Amino acid sequence: MMNIIAQLNILKAMELKPNYSELAREYGMDRRTVKKYFEGYEGKPKTKNKTSKLDKYYDEIKAKLAIKGTTVKAVYEFFVSKGYDIGTYSNFNKYVKRKGLKPTKKIMAHPRFETPEGEQAQVDWKEEIKLTSKYGEEYIINVFNFKLGFSRYCYFELRETKTQQDLFECLINAFKTIGGVPKSILFDNMKTVVDIENGRRKVNNKMKAFADDFGFKILLCKPRHSFTKGKVESSNKFIDWIIPYDGEFKDIEELKNIINEINKKVNQSVSQTTGIPPLALFQKEKEYLSPLPCTNIIESYLNFEQKVKVYKDSMIYYKGNRYSVPEKYINKNVTIKAVNNELQIYFNTDLICVHTLNNKKLNYLPEHYKSIMKNTIKNAEDLDQICNENLNRLDNLL
Repeated sequence: MMNIIAQLNILKAMELKPNYSELAREYGMDRRTVKKYFEGYEGKPKTKNKTSKLDKYYDEIKAKLAIKGTTVKAVYEFFVSKGYDIGTYSNFNKYVKRKGLKPTKKIMAHPRFETPEGEQAQVDWKEEIKLTSKYGEEYIINVFNFKLGFSRYCYFELRETKTQQDLFECLINAFKTIGGVPKSILFDNMKTVVDIENGRRKVNNKMKAFADDFGFKILLCKPRHSFTKGKVESSNKFIDWIIPYDGEFKDIEELKNIINEINKKVNQSVSQTTGIPPLALFQKEKEYLSPLPCTNIIESYLNFEQKVKVYKDSMIYYKGNRYSVPEKYINKNVTIKAVNNELQIYFNTDLICVHTLNNKKLNYLPEHYKSIMKNTIKNAEDLDQICNENLNRLDNLL
């Protein structure tokens, strides 16, 4: 095609009229096509300016990708969960790149290694993810990430804190979920596992005792070599799927449900490395896990006291229900303890209130609700009546 265009340009520059029929025979073309090229036709454009069904979501896609820390896959999964008709991930990713909505990152190479069934798990935290509810409440969450090396089976758990007690409880919950214990677990140099003495790393005594009681060996990553636990690191990108829910969720309980749904989807989706869903390979790997220790040992590591945050409605969450505390503890962390049928709430060592455990979604003590309403209702005569009416409405509604 370039040859005939060049020849036509020469004839045009010499102001000579071409013999269209002769040129057509020479290049095996229709004479009308030759004439079109001589008169300025440049051929079909290399790129078509076609519309996409994703164009109507352009602003939403752009807004979600602008959230710090999110990924293209996370945004895609968010829209799928909302029921949007956005096609396959491959086409979605191509659309994002074509529109220049997400810059590409340089990927550093590092070696891979595989482990036999039941041999190893890797553990990490996805730390301090900041999210805001649809009501403007800010949440800072951490997600525990446990991944079996052979099957790539994952266990995620949302926590508001990441103390050593949180680590013990999350590990126990992971062991219960998979029905056993791997022979070894690879950790990075988290403070809840490692003490630094004279510039040298040492597994702290509590962590060592926990590992001995549950029958696994502790392995540590080399400092500044996070790729050593690359399998669990790669799972953190799935936890990032929660980021597009910023401004879309109601409360901490809904966030926990979202993490659980993400966890299920990851385990049921085909692994890019193995070509098999982790859940399928896990059916083989679980046979190689060591049994859990006796109930007494497990319960000795479970702390029935729990630290939680007091939110701006002056309430804390416990097992899906909310219970009130005095207004002055808003935005502070308190300790809750379930004793028989009571929920005891402490600030430091002070017992600040007690609730009867029940199935009600909202549990305001009248004095706590009245204290909050004082900021809105200035007339003391109306305060008691309005508070009582509002609490009765809440009870009837819920």
